[in-house]
Amino acid sequence: MRWFRSASRIPRVKLETPRSRSYSQRQQQQQQPGTQRPPFGIAFDIDGVILRGRNPIGGSPQAIRRLYAHDGTLKIPFIFLTNGGGVPESKRATELSGLLGVQISPLQVVQGHSPFRELVKRFENELVVAVGKGEPATVMSEYGFKKVLSIDEYASYFDDIDPLSQYKAWSSKQAYDKNHMPRESQLSYNVLSDSVKGAFVVSDPVDWGRDIQVLCDILRSGGIPGREKGHQPPLYFAADDLEYQAAFPCERLGMGAFRIALESIFNKIHSSPLEYISFGKPNPFAFKNAEAVLRQIVSKTYNTGNIMNEAKEYKFSTIYMIGDNPSVDIKGANKAGDPWFSVLTRTGVFRGKDNHTQFPANLVVETVEEAIDYILKKELHA
Repeated sequence: MRWFRSASRIPRVKLETPRSRSYSQRQQQQQQPGTQRPPFGIAFDIDGVILRGRNPIGGSPQAIRRLYAHDGTLKIPFIFLTNGGGVPESKRATELSGLLGVQISPLQVVQGHSPFRELVKRFENELVVAVGKGEPATVMSEYGFKKVLSIDEYASYFDDIDPLSQYKAWSSKQAYDKNHMPRESQLSYNVLSDSVKGAFVVSDPVDWGRDIQVLCDILRSGGIPGREKGHQPPLYFAADDLEYQAAFPCERLGMGAFRIALESIFNKIHSSPLEYISFGKPNPFAFKNAEAVLRQIVSKTYNTGNIMNEAKEYKFSTIYMIGDNPSVDIKGANKAGDPWFSVLTRTGVFRGKDNHTQFPANLVVETVEEAIDYILKKELHA
């Protein structure tokens, strides 16, 4: 999934959903203890499965609505497992709620950068740079990073670091305004003399040329652009997918393409190869983390008492990964193994008549609505 604008600017999908009580009230009215919990869970990719650009596709609103009870409480545990991001999970949940006409909890949104939370202890009080569209610095700040600047903010401190900036008339139209950025007098640290201890590519970069230049400056200097060569600070990518399905008919280059470009250039100008860590699908960690989140959702939804212990002990018989990208969604689910079951749709990256040759799915369907039909009939004997 890729970052999209606020749902307030997008027409809502109108469904026959109860609106008499707030989401928090519905959460409080959980399933009673002893209620039978579903033995399965579902993970949805977003771009090419649920949405194309900002528009729902494949009957996704109707499909998602079937996972809720008539009173709006969650009936079937599911999450959105996306390599996209750039906004906090809470904001993405609000956007998806508006687009799909149901109430989505932030816990149900697992983005490519969500695992960055696990790195807070290491970098909490260190200067880090966040790269990507949307609100990368806000995302990292909400995770608990205390000294984080977006690459836009960081680059602005260094005169002439981007020799082509004068030719980028489009940059003046960006929401980011240098006059309103936190200058040194407002910061508790000196950007020009403090070393960057980590660089995080949170979402798809906007200005590839500038971002590759600044990242190369940071990474080959040991953390301070313009200085002598030093040890490379850690570099993290939220995902590594080469392409994804957006609103344009053909696939668009993703974060993996940016990583390839950065790595190729860095390796040409530096004596040591670029070192980095990528998260997101098809990394097995993404699926292990997704399973843990689904267990938390089951424990909270079915009011099982000790949520943490229940979440650790609960076992799914099947977790369905519904995706459109064979090399990302299907490869990852197949590699994760039991209890994952891969479902490939034809509404996004994959358009083939038969199953994908290199990364075949357990099931191929036309749309996400067809996928939900299959799952509910199989699991609930409907």
